[in-house]
Amino acid sequence: MLEKFQKLEEHFAEIEARLGDPSVVADVDKFTKLTREHAALLPIVKKLCQYKKTLAQIDEDKNLLETSSDEDLKTLAAEELVELKKSKAEMDSELPILLLPKDPNDDKNIVMEIRGGVGGEEAALFAGDLFRMYVRYAERQNWRVEIVDSNPTTIGGFKEIIFMVEGAGAFSKLKYESGTHRVQRVPVTESGGRIHTSAVTVAVMPEVEEVDVVINPADLRIDTYCASGAGGQYVNRTETAIRITHLPSGIVVQCQDEKSQLKNKEKAMRVLRARVKDLAVREQTEAIAADRKNQVGSGDRSERIRTYNFPQGRVTDHRIGLTLYKLDAILNGDIDEIISALITADRSKKLATT
Repeated sequence: MLEKFQKLEEHFAEIEARLGDPSVVADVDKFTKLTREHAALLPIVKKLCQYKKTLAQIDEDKNLLETSSDEDLKTLAAEELVELKKSKAEMDSELPILLLPKDPNDDKNIVMEIRGGVGGEEAALFAGDLFRMYVRYAERQNWRVEIVDSNPTTIGGFKEIIFMVEGAGAFSKLKYESGTHRVQRVPVTESGGRIHTSAVTVAVMPEVEEVDVVINPADLRIDTYCASGAGGQYVNRTETAIRITHLPSGIVVQCQDEKSQLKNKEKAMRVLRARVKDLAVREQTEAIAADRKNQVGSGDRSERIRTYNFPQGRVTDHRIGLTLYKLDAILNGDIDEIISALITADRSKKLATT
């Protein structure tokens, strides 16, 4: 492990040297990339320095216990040694995790899509519940949520809703939400009091920049139309809504949330780039797909990942066997416990295969 950290330290020193090179500073793209890599490695290097310092102090205290004739000094060294060994044990657990390859998308904003599945109106209602859950969670994280497009129902749900979440670490935490979410409850539309099971699919995609996905303008068909919904005369008479079709893939994105056609187009293009990149990733080799299946949450949208049982106030994440009896709190955005457990399980699986 220390050999790996030695190489990492050397790479970090090389990055610092390059950041001081005027030719690198003048190249905005290269400088930005190196700055991000430097920021990602800095906490690891600091932890390693702390670890090395602790090892040196342990050796020093052991030497004092063996060679010193000063009993008071030996007592102090023995007491300090207990704390140092405890600190070393904690870092022994932390350092392998720091060596795990970092998901390059973890710091990115995300595009999130929620769609009602099996269950009709009840599924659409639950899609609305999940959307509000993620909005409240985003508020707790000081993230920003922007709706791109939605297809609401008359009783307060969504057949589908597409939105962006912007904020530090958004993908790192919400990437585990991709999959099928199942709800068990008595629908408001059910007069007989029978419990129904419905399903909603959630897709989480990292937002990608233009340089990551090159889309040929000739491959796009862009249509404008009048937005629907609230907004009065402005909405009804002005073609501000945008529909973009990516002809090679057949992907269609539309946005009508903004009053400006230009802003709607910008939002739609952000979603389109994310979808095109997501499609490319999902079409990669079987070897990569097999590797993803070894991780917690492969991103397979057909995978049933969680059940929300209203009669028992229970939420179960099937990937890690976690059950919590705090349904109301979870739907109010308190999903930290689930996400932390998923991150821990994912790291454990990765450590077991390294």
